[in-house]
Amino acid sequence: MSKHELEGKFNPKDFEDEIYENWEKKGYFKPSNDKSKKPYTIVIPPPNITGRLHMGHALDETLQDILIRYKRMSGYNALWIPGTDHASIATEAKIVAKLKEEGITKEDLGREEFLKRAWDWKKEYGGIITKQIRKLGSSCDWSRERFTLDEGLSNAVQTVFINLYNKGLIYRGERMINWCPTCHTSISDSEVEYEQEPTHLWHIKYPIKGEEGKYLIVATTRPETMLGDTGVAVNPKDERYKAYIGKTVVLPIVGREIPIIAADFVETEFGTGAVKLTPAHDVNDYQAGLDNNLEMIKVFDENGIMNDIVPEFAGLDIYEARKRIVEKLKEIGALIKIEDYTHDVGKCYRCHQTIEPMISKQWFVKMEPLAKPAIEAVKTGKTRFIPERFEKTYFNWLENIKDWCISRQLWWGHRIPAYYCDDCGEIMVGKEMPEKCDKCGSTHLHQDEDTLDTWFSSALWPFSTLGWPEQTEDFKYFYPTSTLVTGYDIILFWVIRMMFSGIEHTGEVPFKDVLIHGIVRDAQGRKMSKSLGNGIDPLEIIDKYGTDALRLSLIMGITPGNDIRYMPEKLESASNFANKLWNASKFVLMNINGIQSGDGGKNDQCVNVPSGVFTINSMSSSFPVCAFIYTKNSLSSTLPLNSQQYTSVCHFVGINANPSLIISKSLFNTSFAFSFEIIFVSNVLSVCEFKYPEVSIPSTLPSSNATFTFIKSGYIVTVSLLLFVCVYA
Repeated sequence: MSKHELEGKFNPKDFEDEIYENWEKKGYFKPSNDKSKKPYTIVIPPPNITGRLHMGHALDETLQDILIRYKRMSGYNALWIPGTDHASIATEAKIVAKLKEEGITKEDLGREEFLKRAWDWKKEYGGIITKQIRKLGSSCDWSRERFTLDEGLSNAVQTVFINLYNKGLIYRGERMINWCPTCHTSISDSEVEYEQEPTHLWHIKYPIKGEEGKYLIVATTRPETMLGDTGVAVNPKDERYKAYIGKTVVLPIVGREIPIIAADFVETEFGTGAVKLTPAHDVNDYQAGLDNNLEMIKVFDENGIMNDIVPEFAGLDIYEARKRIVEKLKEIGALIKIEDYTHDVGKCYRCHQTIEPMISKQWFVKMEPLAKPAIEAVKTGKTRFIPERFEKTYFNWLENIKDWCISRQLWWGHRIPAYYCDDCGEIMVGKEMPEKCDKCGSTHLHQDEDTLDTWFSSALWPFSTLGWPEQTEDFKYFYPTSTLVTGYDIILFWVIRMMFSGIEHTGEVPFKDVLIHGIVRDAQGRKMSKSLGNGIDPLEIIDKYGTDALRLSLIMGITPGNDIRYMPEKLESASNFANKLWNASKFVLMNINGIQSGDGGKNDQCVNVPSGVFTINSMSSSFPVCAFIYTKNSLSSTLPLNSQQYTSVCHFVGINANPSLIISKSLFNTSFAFSFEIIFVSNVLSVCEFKYPEVSIPSTLPSSNATFTFIKSGYIVTVSLLLFVCVYA
């Protein structure tokens, strides 16, 4: 089928892929080199290399594509940077699972061989998601595609780590962290998801030292951690316990004497109003331990296995230990009662297993000095949230922020650029391993085994993708970026981290606007998930209805920040609308005399319409119209303009004939859209796409003869009335 002989039935499979390939091949998505134009930049939220396209991606990319195309047609130098994230925890888990099928572990391979497997994985699966984004019709500049483990981005990560360390904003210490026993790594606070679970409250007697027959009843949901108790806390305003503050109790089973302290965080209505303190295994207890100089005693290891603090329970997993300890408490008469209880349990956002708070030596970022400028930037309007209500989420988190644990016990990712002296323990930070210890001169050095949190590198995405820390032309021209489009579910994960990172390292906010969209839910309003079996594969939708129908169905009637429901009826409606556009295009092409079938644009030619003088007759002077088609040999032309007749010499590429063609006013009784080489117009309703957007369109035409100069360009335009266009293949 020729380019301009449309089939009777709308079948997007026949042309969508071809059109996109043509767009990409001809560089339609690349910004120009004209730095006099105002830039407009979007960086794509980088999807994981483990993932596949889902409906959230489809919505996210569609919204970004609408913005970037609109800005192109408005004359901006528009850049949309695509890329992917290495996703350390998720990717490593996938590779470990694959190795397990082969009967081996990552430790069997060793670090270097494991990383080879990881890069093989990236090569095999990493391009899948980008192919899917192309399938969505996303007009990204693929020549600028980035990956968070690219050499350039790795350089940015190392530079940031070193700079923050030298400023005293990165430190290594033993603090409370969230530990995932399944993923065997620490995770940040924002990566912990809380789910309500039924459990029990165990009421346990803690005898008061020196007072025969007297005891405190402590209620706990974690009897297995009581072996590490170093205190009991009561609220200082609780009249029941004021007299006991400062005294000691004897820890059941263990026999250790521990103090009774006052703590404001204790809820008088919870349980008995007296709570045990295990500073090594609870966030609140940890702070109370620091405030009261309590001992930190760990009772289980990174695998969730009890240590030998009480030999009777050594080697048991947490849940078996809980069972055995409860039995022991019953045996010694220390268990008063058990009652049903429901509470929030922290889960790993990746594997969804229960998180264990525990003391661990890790690398941290001091957040308070970084949070203040990020708060101020939004308050002063340097960056705005759309809708504005999401500023509350942003402020609440930053105003109550804790130091960020950035080290992960993984092999896939950016390895921490810290080196240790085996002889004196000195820590040295730099891009390369030093030849010798700065302190003692020893040559026995080793690099830190841990990698950095995925979000540490993702936080640099808006400027690392543009070449920072080098002062590249892209960075100087396109940064700060213009608009970030993302869901409300990753404001804490990503948006906040990009804000304080951008301000700290570039002196500028990373983006001016943050457009927040909601989550795509099923028709019943439920979140799409594998467990519910309600997930919709957008590629299947595209295969059946086409990309345009899917995109239109997702953005019809939506409101920023609000969740949307996937409705099959909307998809059917969008498909019907696309079919109407198809039929309208058929009608226009059928009624344009003289336009014949061309070569489909393979040789960058207009269709086989003879070149020559085109005259538009019987025009009213109130509708100024002219058209100019670029020629390879000329960059300018004088357009004779008058009130009755408008003429232009049109030199078609590759065509030498020179007959005249009369186009009557009746041709312009409908709106239509075509792609063409160069055009200069007034009365334009909208411009959908620029090929090389160097041409600006004035709002009005001069009333007398004038000379206009153009640089090679191309657009897709929608026009109404009184406009002649050269149909471009």
